[in-house]
Amino acid sequence: MDATPALWILHLGLGAFHRAHQAVFLQDLHDRGDSRWRLASGNLRPEPRAAVDALRAQGGRYTLETVSPSGARRYRSVNSIARVVPFDEAGGELLTLGAAAATRIVSFTVTEAGYALDPEGRLDALNPEIIEDLRRAREGRIGRTLYGALVAMLRGRIAAGSGPLTLLNCDNLRHNGDLVRGGLAQFIDRLGDRELQTWTSAHVRCPNAMVDRITPRPDAELRARVRAATGRDDAAALTSEAYIQWVIEDDFAAGRPAWESVGVRLVASVQPYEEAKIRLLNASHSVIAWAGTLAGYRYIHEGAADAEIRAMAHAYVTEDAMPCLTPSPVDLPAYRDTVLARFANAAIADTNQRVAMDGYTKLSVFVAPTVRDRLASRSSIAAVAVLPALYLHFLRRWQQARLPFEYEDSAFDERDAQALCAADDPVAALCALPALWGAAAGDARLVDAVRAADEQVRRFVLARGR
Repeated sequence: MDATPALWILHLGLGAFHRAHQAVFLQDLHDRGDSRWRLASGNLRPEPRAAVDALRAQGGRYTLETVSPSGARRYRSVNSIARVVPFDEAGGELLTLGAAAATRIVSFTVTEAGYALDPEGRLDALNPEIIEDLRRAREGRIGRTLYGALVAMLRGRIAAGSGPLTLLNCDNLRHNGDLVRGGLAQFIDRLGDRELQTWTSAHVRCPNAMVDRITPRPDAELRARVRAATGRDDAAALTSEAYIQWVIEDDFAAGRPAWESVGVRLVASVQPYEEAKIRLLNASHSVIAWAGTLAGYRYIHEGAADAEIRAMAHAYVTEDAMPCLTPSPVDLPAYRDTVLARFANAAIADTNQRVAMDGYTKLSVFVAPTVRDRLASRSSIAAVAVLPALYLHFLRRWQQARLPFEYEDSAFDERDAQALCAADDPVAALCALPALWGAAAGDARLVDAVRAADEQVRRFVLARGR
């Protein structure tokens, strides 16, 4: 093993996806004999502690089960997380690590809502959590939002003379590095901390990145399967699909692991890969979750195996999404087919509940760009219009208390849904929302297409006796 002093990546958001994705790529490097980089991982909030406590008790080691579309299961021990950071209100260990000279990358996994930005990229200064974190920052304390935590760490680096830092997003948001750079700058500007603003502009890089690996909540039988396959009783075990992808803009402030040697794509621009994933995978994932729920299914693989639902997703991707992305370095037809095969993986048992959550944000981020592009080119939007129509029917079920699961939408609460569904013309009301459609809001072509799709979805639901 390499005797060079370790360099550190501090990851914020110690969840299943991080452990099935970023930690695995670093494990791949360690397995090749390159142990120069280590991971420390923790949470900014007091998340459910069972998995974190189990991970700490096992010294950061856990078993990852992967499942191929054919159902083949493999088991692997992962120990690349060298420090599991327990949550505490003062954020002591996180702040120490964030300010350390050996820490060269702070990465994070947050939801879309965690950026607290409007569709134009402006910081939501009325967000109660942002208001509270600005107060904490003025008092010199770590915040609970991403920006409040990063400000405390960057101030610590300035005080310690620790040098440049890369902030690395590990989520599905389009242009995520640009967005966190902008959100952080606006947060610092509201603080009025000119020294921090100047230092951050000169010493912090925020590369765009995209990640992909379906990582469902572990089922009740996982621990027993791991024990039978490996002989280990692992309370921190998790499961994911076999497929994995990571594409990163190669723009780092103070070095990085040799990820390219273990399958990570380091590129000049993430955009074509990002657009392919967001428009082909993420949007069609939502198609299957919404339509599958309306059809009475619980799991994604059930909807993906339904010929009519699969046809909706295939038509959207092929007829409307792919033409917007051509030409591309990605083999789009092959990627489409891989995506649909992955969704049909019954062993993953991914739920409609997980994929359907935060549908309003997903519609604006994953679907609306295709609508705008197709309208701008005066092309048909018949296939993509099915997606907002499915979402509208899903909202109707929600406001009628007819969903088979608890639904959470951080950007569109139940009162918003009730008001929309109670409108004289719900289709027109949905199509008129600027936060969803931007410049296309209220466009007669959008309204007409969604109205036709709404009737198509209505017939689909009636045919299922729902």
